[in-house]
Amino acid sequence: MVNWHTFWGLLFVAAVIWSLHTAGLFERDLVNVGGWTLVWRFLLAATRPELSFEFLQLTLEATLQTLAYAVCGTFFSVLLGLVGGILSSEVWWSVLVGGFQSQWLLVRAILAIPRAIHELIWGLFFINIFGLDPLVAVLAIAIPFGAITAKVFSEILDETPRGSLSVLLNSGVPPLNAFAYSLIPQAFPNLLSYTFYRFECSIRSAAVLGIIGAGGLGYQILLSLQSLRYEQMWTFLIALMLLSGSTDFWSATLRRRLGAPSRLNLNTLNFSYQKPLNQSNRLVNLSSFGTIVLLIFSFWYVKADFTKLWTPQTAQLLARVIQDSFPPDISQLSQVLTLSAQTLAMSILAITIAGLGGILLSFSAANNFLLSGGILDTGDNSHRCWLTAGSVFARFLLLFTRAIPESIWALIFLFVFFPGILPGAIALGIHNLGILGRLMAEVIENLDERTARSIKALGATGSQVFLYGILPRTLPRFVAYMLYRWEVCIRATVIVGFVGAGGLGRLLTEQLSNFDYKGIIATLICFTCLTFVVDLISATVRRTLR
Repeated sequence: MVNWHTFWGLLFVAAVIWSLHTAGLFERDLVNVGGWTLVWRFLLAATRPELSFEFLQLTLEATLQTLAYAVCGTFFSVLLGLVGGILSSEVWWSVLVGGFQSQWLLVRAILAIPRAIHELIWGLFFINIFGLDPLVAVLAIAIPFGAITAKVFSEILDETPRGSLSVLLNSGVPPLNAFAYSLIPQAFPNLLSYTFYRFECSIRSAAVLGIIGAGGLGYQILLSLQSLRYEQMWTFLIALMLLSGSTDFWSATLRRRLGAPSRLNLNTLNFSYQKPLNQSNRLVNLSSFGTIVLLIFSFWYVKADFTKLWTPQTAQLLARVIQDSFPPDISQLSQVLTLSAQTLAMSILAITIAGLGGILLSFSAANNFLLSGGILDTGDNSHRCWLTAGSVFARFLLLFTRAIPESIWALIFLFVFFPGILPGAIALGIHNLGILGRLMAEVIENLDERTARSIKALGATGSQVFLYGILPRTLPRFVAYMLYRWEVCIRATVIVGFVGAGGLGRLLTEQLSNFDYKGIIATLICFTCLTFVVDLISATVRRTLR
């Protein structure tokens, strides 16, 4: 009898084969040989980035603008996520309110709609309402990320032990007070860790929004790439890597001090915190002060006109867009369904590339695996220098691949591949490889090493320690992360489609350029349904891994 793990494994292999066939890997030429010249010029330009004083000033301004967009967007997304997370959590309705399942399902359904639509689409929508105002970038990040944060926050609250909550409720404490003084403090480290993760995602999204003219590093990178000024492009890419890397370093250091080593704690990952929360820690106090200063600076620097939200002109424009969007145009339904299949295939190939590459690099990037004092450290000093260099290179590669937005990767791969879903899948896979590899490395670093070291002490070889003491305890967590990122990949197909890599994103681009709002609504409905299906499959598989 086939168990569920075997069933999902066979289904995954079949899905990959189908995706390769859909991408045309077995049927047609895919490589544009003439594009390798441009790729070679792009790689050579990395050795001589533009470093003139005037250009560095422009780079600094673009970096600050990207950072400010990310900070403002994260601020509003966390506020929305906290409220939405509480209202969409099962514990809120079943324990505190009294089991109103219909309201609980209604809140979750409402939050699922903005979560399914990518921030790039939100940005294009808000441009039609507010024009090229910085408010567009802030709202485009805040709304979908707020819905995503609400989902994760609700899962964190539902997975938090409820013993102290029950004690307070049985003692006659009002439900709201009991919730605030029991569940929230217990879940706070996980909530804070995910906030850091969401901030890192906001930086990447702020860069992506540059494609539609929002400014910042993404906009400057796109201009440099389109004008073939690769030396300038590398300067912007280095700035984006430094911004992402410094955020990652600050986040990891602060999380370790707060006792929450994992930035993304899914249901299958039950980490024990390393240290209790210590408010007297100097780094924590400095970070709290710095966060307040950064928030004030970001809102001042962005200069978004929030009064536009309630002006009569905004209401009129919104009403006009809604009027022009309904009823949806289903005349292109057959094309939409075909492109939906391509979009699904693109996401499957992308997460396969990202997952396999992330697993391979994560062990080298983890600081407790092969390095001195690590689980598989042999004590041979002759190879220690090479192992250290390999670990540094793996960490740099993971940072580099995740710092560059998917759209930029797609434009680069479109130099050497003919338009289609394959360059989009590779672009998404490379970008998500960096994210998954870093998350997987944290799984290894936070692993309880006692089992592996006990096996090693009994005389087991390094391969035996890996196969019996490490891989069985990390692989389910790796798969859980891959499934989570698959949900993100299906949304991100819009980005690569926007630059010509195929799928529903390409159709949306054509409809937006023609102001075909009825067609856009029909395509978005189909895209949302596809996202829900992927979300359901992901949640089902993750439940079997618990």
